[in-house]
Amino acid sequence: MKTEVQNITGVSTYNVTPMKAAVYFNKIQFFCIEEQRLLPGEQIDMPVFFYIDPEFETDARMDGINNLILSYTFFKVSEG
Repeated sequence: MKTEVQNITGVSTYNVTPMKAAVYFNKIQFFCIEEQRLLPGEQIDMPVFFYIDPEFETDARMDGINNLILSYTFFKVSEG
């Protein structure tokens, strides 16, 4: 929930780790693509739909990688 008293518009960037596995991360729908405007006290859903390419399992360079971590950071671009 946004607790500031002003509107905020921002964008997000995402990161997948370990970085060498990121090539297998495929976005279908991701809120990071577009600016998001939040009103004071507003709660919104920010959907993330993705899949991991099945070739991940057969790539010897991915041996030992059992987890992928998806993270994102929201950056303010304007207020209004």
